[in-house]
Amino acid sequence: MEDACNFRRWDELIPDALGLIFKNLSLLEILTVVPRVCKSWRRAVTGPYCWQDIDIEQWSQQCRPETLNRMLQMLITRSSGSLRKLCVTSLPNDTSFSFIADNAKSLQILRLPRSEISDSMMEEVAGRLFSVTFLDVSYCRNIGAAALEAIGKHCKLLTGLRRTMHPLEVVGKLSQDDEALAIATTMPKLKQLEVAYLLISTEGVLKILENCPDLELLDVRGCWNVKLDDNFVKKFSRLKVVGPHVVDYFGMKGLDDCSNYSGSSGYLAWDFVAGDVDFDDEISDGDWEDDQSMEDVEMRFYDSFDLDNAAFDWPLSP
Repeated sequence: MEDACNFRRWDELIPDALGLIFKNLSLLEILTVVPRVCKSWRRAVTGPYCWQDIDIEQWSQQCRPETLNRMLQMLITRSSGSLRKLCVTSLPNDTSFSFIADNAKSLQILRLPRSEISDSMMEEVAGRLFSVTFLDVSYCRNIGAAALEAIGKHCKLLTGLRRTMHPLEVVGKLSQDDEALAIATTMPKLKQLEVAYLLISTEGVLKILENCPDLELLDVRGCWNVKLDDNFVKKFSRLKVVGPHVVDYFGMKGLDDCSNYSGSSGYLAWDFVAGDVDFDDEISDGDWEDDQSMEDVEMRFYDSFDLDNAAFDWPLSP
């Protein structure tokens, strides 16, 4: 019994330690289970300790724009300026992106695929993303060379960029070599570049190779106009080129294995369905802390996507 007294009680652990432990739980558990255990745990999950890394990429695929905005505002506010990583998809408008940029002073990894971001907004807020080292703006149809140039000029620490597109999203565009030029002239420290299915030419890729000497991974799958001579590529001893031939749409998993930047959320996608409580009403931290407010809330889980029937990252080669 005397030895047992030497062990510290769980509810007496400092918030920093609790935050490290709770990071191993799912988003669902952190938001709805942990706060109801005790006051000290509730304080830990409503403070910045659990929200330095926010990954709601899978969850955000399933929710409505207004719900996503409220979730982002709540979680980013809880981070209290300590946000280091944010993964979210389908931002509905520039306002959401501007809010992220306003709280990005410590942000290093930012993944925003399939988001409705404009060139003008990127040019306006890129200066606030100065600490970002990896950026994912894949499938963002409303941005182009102007946005990439702004990123390159202001994000001096950028070493990884993912700018992949789906073939259907570039239909009607003659060339996106202006994006390749923007990358080449403003992002000299890149080590990883993924531009699959971007409509770029061999000349555009050569310009990138010429100006990005530290490049270790270049993904040009689906860039059918790119013809790189094997002997030329061998001159870059550290460089691994993937593509332009596409083997299958599961190939991205292999690419993830050799990258520290890629990878998707480990959270199950979930949504809120309330009886007397409507999650779409105004939400605040207090709503999460009030045990009674969660009594009638039911969580609905969704299974993973059926990859056989979904238009995923890598369509087969024509």
